[in-house]
Amino acid sequence: MPNLLLELRSEEIPARMQRKAAGDLKKLVTDALVEAGLSYEGAREYWTPRRLALDIHGLTARSADVREERKGPRTDANEKAIEGFLRGAGLSSVSEAQVVSDPKKGDFYVAVISKPGRAAEEIIAEVMPGIIRDFPWPKSMRWGKASSRPGALRWVRPLQSIICTFGPEHEETVVIPFEIDGITASNVTYGHRFHAPEAITVRRFDDYAASLEKAKVILDAERRKDIILHDARDIAFANGLELVEDEGLLEEVSGLVEWPQVLMGSFEEDYLSIPSEIIRLTIKTNQKCFVTRKQGEDGLSNKFILVSNIQATDGGKEIVHGNGKVVRARLSDALHFWKRDQGNLPDLETLTASAEKFGLDLKKPLDQRMAKLDALDVTFHAKLGTQGARVARIRALASELTKITGADAALTDRAAVLAKADLRTEAVGEFPELQGLMGRKYAVLQGENASVAAAIEDHYKPQGPSDRVPEDKVAITVALADKLDTLTGFWAIDEKPTGSKDPFALRRAALGVVRILLERRIRLPLLATARDADLLSFFHDRLKVYLRDQGARHDLIDAVLTPEADDLLMVARRVEALTAFITSEDGKNLLAGTKRATQLLAAEEKKGTVIADAVAEALLKLDAEKELFAAISSASKDAADAVAGEDFRSAMAALSKLRGPVDRFFEDVLVNDEDAAIRANRLALLRLIREATGTVADFSKISG
Repeated sequence: MPNLLLELRSEEIPARMQRKAAGDLKKLVTDALVEAGLSYEGAREYWTPRRLALDIHGLTARSADVREERKGPRTDANEKAIEGFLRGAGLSSVSEAQVVSDPKKGDFYVAVISKPGRAAEEIIAEVMPGIIRDFPWPKSMRWGKASSRPGALRWVRPLQSIICTFGPEHEETVVIPFEIDGITASNVTYGHRFHAPEAITVRRFDDYAASLEKAKVILDAERRKDIILHDARDIAFANGLELVEDEGLLEEVSGLVEWPQVLMGSFEEDYLSIPSEIIRLTIKTNQKCFVTRKQGEDGLSNKFILVSNIQATDGGKEIVHGNGKVVRARLSDALHFWKRDQGNLPDLETLTASAEKFGLDLKKPLDQRMAKLDALDVTFHAKLGTQGARVARIRALASELTKITGADAALTDRAAVLAKADLRTEAVGEFPELQGLMGRKYAVLQGENASVAAAIEDHYKPQGPSDRVPEDKVAITVALADKLDTLTGFWAIDEKPTGSKDPFALRRAALGVVRILLERRIRLPLLATARDADLLSFFHDRLKVYLRDQGARHDLIDAVLTPEADDLLMVARRVEALTAFITSEDGKNLLAGTKRATQLLAAEEKKGTVIADAVAEALLKLDAEKELFAAISSASKDAADAVAGEDFRSAMAALSKLRGPVDRFFEDVLVNDEDAAIRANRLALLRLIREATGTVADFSKISG
């Protein structure tokens, strides 16, 4: 079967866009071909900084013939109805339609529409211009003389050439020469812009990829990543070092080069006095280089790894020299930030009022930055006030939370006051992703308690499902206060997440609260804290996601989670106990019996059948119903006592004693007795089963 090779070559495509763009190209093309009636065996996308490529193999040579019967109006319908039918079916007169008789509905028209299959080449030529013209780039541009025309082609960078070849695996291929804005698809591409700028003629994917490699272009991005990673490890090891690996940087760098050449540069050891996080970010952000460390040690070395796109004749000496100059200049700036952040601000006399408000010591650099943050009235959100006002709220909330978390009140207050101070440091101004971490470092330098310093960094955590949860009680308290203030604030101004939009990361904040409460086993009445039932429901949604990710069944969560449940740790413990119970033999059988009881009861309630207000022991005639009543009375009390003591496993164990009596009741007792009083009494007994199991979960929501 034929294969299709497609390449769209342009000037540099931003690295962050390449992977998605290649995936978009694959989906758009394959979807269009399938919709047109073609099928294929497989497709794979490729990308480099200057091209998107697609290899589709096993593509059918033409689409199948299609025969469609379209039913029309009755033959005696009005003229307008018949004319509309003919137009829709593409017929010129009723003589081209067939008449079909139906014994019940009479005679009606049927149009038989036959569409012959089309050659794949024709379909490809038809769909490709639209795909290219409407390609979903986040940002695109027009260029050249044609850019002034209405509807001119827009592309991420100027599009330079298109390859589109089609044909069997072992025979000659053909070019499908569609045209878009003066660029006609051909079988010609170009290799590395410096090492091999000559034209390359290709037939199909195999020789295309091989020819590009000869022309210093490695088409497969995963292979480029592998080369960079292993060469970087090797050059580091050869110098007695180890690479500090960074998957995000590796992905980005592989999108900057077509022919990766790994080299090592260096900077003066004096710069190692800068925190390693700043060094790493400086070198990564500004020069897209990797850092190294001495083997078996945590601290960084003064050697860095760079990746060039050129195989230089001097072995890369000039490239290393140039990168080294820029790295040293950037590290010089970083050292300047680091030292300035440890010094006094020039306008301390203007910060007195803010210092008094928060109990700050203006002899300490981090305290000065917090006072400055407040004095400048830096806005947190237009409707939620300044950062200073936010710190005051977090401080007050953290004070209340210490009663629940058991954190030291004085240390918690100090941590809450300094938590946002590093937002006014120059290091965080240059690298916002270091907020919290730099605050911790500056806190240690000015002699803060270890718990305070840890809380300044950790109060942002966890920032995702895989991020660590704070451990220190002070950090836990400030982290909860920070997230709860964010959530209650944005709920108060009605800025809630909608659909996929969550600009203030409120889902992440709520999940952070859920993880802290559950993983650090904290009992926090959220409704009393959040004071908003809608926000509590939002927490419930995050709790469901978290528990499902931990392996809990959705129906068991629903069986336990009530709209007013605001102690999430207790909900999680109930789900855990219910999971263990419902998978046991007693649990499975009791579930079946309870479901039978509740379904029968619900049916009678719907019919309006009289049900006694309470079970009358005098009306219990059979041993099975007497035994069940006694068992329910005992189990209900034991389960309720266990729930009150928050011992949910014991509550389940108490309910398990109902299994035998419930089974015997349904074997021996006819609920709908002819005697209305007995029937009403037995239905009341069924209601007791529902109420007894309801002390721990709503069994009606459990599947099975």
